[in-house]
Amino acid sequence: MVIGICRSFRDRALDRCYHCFSCLSDPARRSSLVLKVTLVMLHLVYVGILFLFDSDLIDKTKKEPWYTALYLLLFFAALVQYFITSGSSPGYVLDAMRVVNETNVICKKSSMAKTASSKNGSLPVEGCQSGRNFQGTDSTSWTKLVMDMYPPGTSVRSCICSYCNVEQPPRAKHCYDCDKCVLHFDHHCVWLGTCIGQGNHCKFWWYICEESALCLWTGILYITYLKANTSRAWWNDAIAILLLIPLSIFIVFLLLLLFFHSYLILTNQTTYELVRRRRIPYLRGIPERVYPFSKGVCHNLYDFCCGGSNIYSLEPLPSAQELEEKSRPYTCLDVLTCRCC
Repeated sequence: MVIGICRSFRDRALDRCYHCFSCLSDPARRSSLVLKVTLVMLHLVYVGILFLFDSDLIDKTKKEPWYTALYLLLFFAALVQYFITSGSSPGYVLDAMRVVNETNVICKKSSMAKTASSKNGSLPVEGCQSGRNFQGTDSTSWTKLVMDMYPPGTSVRSCICSYCNVEQPPRAKHCYDCDKCVLHFDHHCVWLGTCIGQGNHCKFWWYICEESALCLWTGILYITYLKANTSRAWWNDAIAILLLIPLSIFIVFLLLLLFFHSYLILTNQTTYELVRRRRIPYLRGIPERVYPFSKGVCHNLYDFCCGGSNIYSLEPLPSAQELEEKSRPYTCLDVLTCRCC
């Protein structure tokens, strides 16, 4: 009887909570919210205990306030970058197709207005500028646009996603967690609660860079605190050591992740392409040391850092001649002429 009343009271309380906060009714959004709260709490615990225990850090803050100000600035910047990255779109194929369709409509209206103005003897209207990534979409469909990026003779069925029922451009993949196809799919980040793809890979790199710097700085402050020859309670050291152990593991993980994604950026690869290279049809016959989408280190960096203005840019597969050129061994002349750049 009592258990039934408690369950009824709990269900009513949850219903009222879900009614007031609709985001909590979705299990996926609820777990994402819990994850974000947990991350913020972890940051606050590590920094709060540091300032609570370390009296030398407080004295240093009074003498050199800029030092603590820089640390707190990095602290807030990492948290802000986390929320920016987790809330950004990775670039979904369906959204790209919608942009193409909207561009088609605009181009058709522009073409009709141009025809009407030419008949009336008026000045011609300028043609539709759909951008460098979707030029010519006024006369072709999404299917034609995607199939032009594959070698001739490629079957349309082999490019259609069985879940989204849409043609996938090269380097796109269906994410089973998001239940959407993602352009330049890299991986699904559980910590962020979103996919990492063409639209937010740069934001993701900056986040792990800032988080790595913050964790390194925090680890140095904890070690400095433990090495200080000041009298304090033994349980203060015990708490600091218990916090420092997982922090050290997390630092190693973050640095490895940062170096790994830096390598992917310099070679214009994704995690999915590197891990599943032999299972991806358009990469299966290419040697492992050949990076088919690489345009050189400098061009790869420029596209990664400055190419974020359009998250729906589509990249065709390289031709056989381009693959042969990229598979050619480097010579001294290639080094002098900066072929890798």
